[in-house]
Amino acid sequence: MLHQVPQPSPERMTPFGGGVLVVGVRPGSDPLVVLTAAALARTTGGVLYFAYVDEQRYTEREFPDGTVQHSDINPDAADDSWQRVEARIKDELAGLLADSGLSWQFRYLAGRPDRSLTHLARAVDAAAIVVGNRAPEHGAKVREFMDGALALKLAQHQHRPVLAVPLSVVDWKAPMPWA
Repeated sequence: MLHQVPQPSPERMTPFGGGVLVVGVRPGSDPLVVLTAAALARTTGGVLYFAYVDEQRYTEREFPDGTVQHSDINPDAADDSWQRVEARIKDELAGLLADSGLSWQFRYLAGRPDRSLTHLARAVDAAAIVVGNRAPEHGAKVREFMDGALALKLAQHQHRPVLAVPLSVVDWKAPMPWA
């Protein structure tokens, strides 16, 4: 028997008013993603859950609040540099949101970004997920572009709306980078 995947429907919608937004961030990333999510949260009265997904670590255990227990992929790397990354991102967020008056939290996640952000969104019953989206770089192949688009993966594998904040664009008249 085939596994039935829950599909998007009006019954599964989470209200935006006062709801949670999950926001994917990276160290040193473009502040436009954070500022866009903050503007949406101010409009809806929502709460922000910022998350960084470390692809060099794997999830050992997921908790109901969206946090995870994680370890380095390399078992010989008894390195806690992830804590410095976490501190850097929290400092960046605190600086950007200092005068916003918004309620926010941060989660350090591990593994595949699409799966990790989806887990967090389920755990906190998020109304939507916000991520940055870059135009493809010169020399990218169509398959690499499609496989690497986090917003696309999120939109295909879970029922919440995904807001892709454009961080770069391609001129309509310019040849596509993979051409």
